[in-house]
Amino acid sequence: MATSSSVFSGRNPTEYDKSDPLVLFIIQLVIILVFCRLLHFPLMYLRQPRVIAEVIGGVLLGPSVMGRIPHFKNAIFPTDSIPMLTLVANLGLVFFLFLVGLELDLSLIVKNIRTACTVAALSIVIPFGLGVAVSVGLYNEFSHEVDQHISFGLFALFVGVAMAITAFPVLARILTELKLLQTYVGIVVLSSGVSNDIIGWILLALTIALTNATSGIIVLWIFLVTIGWAVFLFFAVRPLLEFIARKTGSLDEGEPSQTLMLSIFLVVVVSAFLTDVIGVHAIFGAFLAGMVVPKDKLLRENIADKMEVIITLLFLPLYFALSGLNTNLGLLDNGITWGYTILIIVVAMISKFSGATVGARMNGLQLRESCAVGALMSCKGLVELIVLNVGLQANIISQRVFTMFVVMALICTFVTTPLTMWIYPESYQEQAQLLHQRNEGEPEFSQSSGAEPSRPGSAHLRFSQPVENDFAADAEIELEPSLTHEKQNWYHPFQRIRQKFPRYL
Repeated sequence: MATSSSVFSGRNPTEYDKSDPLVLFIIQLVIILVFCRLLHFPLMYLRQPRVIAEVIGGVLLGPSVMGRIPHFKNAIFPTDSIPMLTLVANLGLVFFLFLVGLELDLSLIVKNIRTACTVAALSIVIPFGLGVAVSVGLYNEFSHEVDQHISFGLFALFVGVAMAITAFPVLARILTELKLLQTYVGIVVLSSGVSNDIIGWILLALTIALTNATSGIIVLWIFLVTIGWAVFLFFAVRPLLEFIARKTGSLDEGEPSQTLMLSIFLVVVVSAFLTDVIGVHAIFGAFLAGMVVPKDKLLRENIADKMEVIITLLFLPLYFALSGLNTNLGLLDNGITWGYTILIIVVAMISKFSGATVGARMNGLQLRESCAVGALMSCKGLVELIVLNVGLQANIISQRVFTMFVVMALICTFVTTPLTMWIYPESYQEQAQLLHQRNEGEPEFSQSSGAEPSRPGSAHLRFSQPVENDFAADAEIELEPSLTHEKQNWYHPFQRIRQKFPRYL
């Protein structure tokens, strides 16, 4: 017998029901996934990351385009249903940040400390400083649009972070598609991207803490408790996870047991909960949880393989589509707004490009290689969108400013691949690789042949990132111990003395 919830009794499945929100959620999920996938097909041939299609899909489904169709928003994306969609998307975001922490290898920084720190520092300081300068006009023009009063210092800090951030996971995907992982450029970009990511998250955590705090003493408490929780994770939770992995045979076999997976899930959600109630954000707790998983390469790979498919194919499209739904291009309705939008795009591109290029050049890379590093470090992608959504939820920026920065993130990410291919074509890549090998006195080989011999002292890092064929691509990255080789540091002030006394200098 049909019940009152059946379509046979006249129920409209697109009508939102608080007692049974699943039906409309499934409709929203299917529309978002199919729509974004269809958009990805043409963009895939332009070597664009999938996040571009997901955000554009959200923009088209939102108030900018399809939301203008009468009754479309009320039927498919009614206001009452958005919290459910946001909850599922944020849950996926939490586990995605866990994967980011899981696959983060600090050896990239340690083995290339000078290059990584120089490129990362300049690609953060210059965009941050120019972002603060731009924030003066943005604050005076648009700060009244938020529901609560935000101090200029907090607003400037957020804008600076938004300008300085680099999308490290998207970089790994782009480098895989362009076959740059084993080139000097790829190694420099990855090591610098890790450094940039860490500093960016710390600055964002500072911004959120200042937003949630009502006084200086509360900010101090937030950071002390956050640091205390991080110490507890590394010195108490990590040994416990290692003990569980050892007892269940996960370390020996490299295959995580159900007990270990359950323990990891609990650590992720508890850590996310605590950092959220502390006043930072749930994503930072998940990020820290990923870093304390036992350091066994095969074990970490298998944990990532079990989780990343459903996260990257199901949950993340929801999150970035929501970013598009919150983007209303109709708010860019006057010359001043468009002027600031263009200014944000120009400042974001030029500052990031110039900072990373100068940093790479200071470490001995050729001009084209340095410019390629600058172009790749200008990529914003999903990390930028995460930062912007956090700022929007915290009422630091208005929806108009959010839209302006989303447009900037899309353009910066879209031009990354073609700009890199133009600056650093395959023909020049082989010449540059041969030049580096001659300088180091190593056997010559062609990059495209894939016959690179492994060298003693090299390390490897695996990035499991979804690429254009929609499967996880395992990229073995050989870390060059010679990136900071003495011959490449042309700017050293005591170069002649250094050549005579290399042991001491």
